[in-house]
Amino acid sequence: MKRVSTSEAAAEVFCTAFRSLPREGRQAVVARLMQERQFREDLVDLSILRERRHEPVRSLGSYMAQRKKARSN
Repeated sequence: MKRVSTSEAAAEVFCTAFRSLPREGRQAVVARLMQERQFREDLVDLSILRERRHEPVRSLGSYMAQRKKARSN
């Protein structure tokens, strides 16, 4: 049996409760979460990561070299 952390267990309880709410209740929870600046920023970051997950990857060194070259032009 897989051992579950306390935070994972709490998240599962929250998700189960959230799913059991009627639509209006889920909308109210999301509206409250969206009032939190940090949560909104995290949500945007996760959305961008999901959209770009299939893009080619390049190293930080390669990116920095390209920026340096572009600045010198």
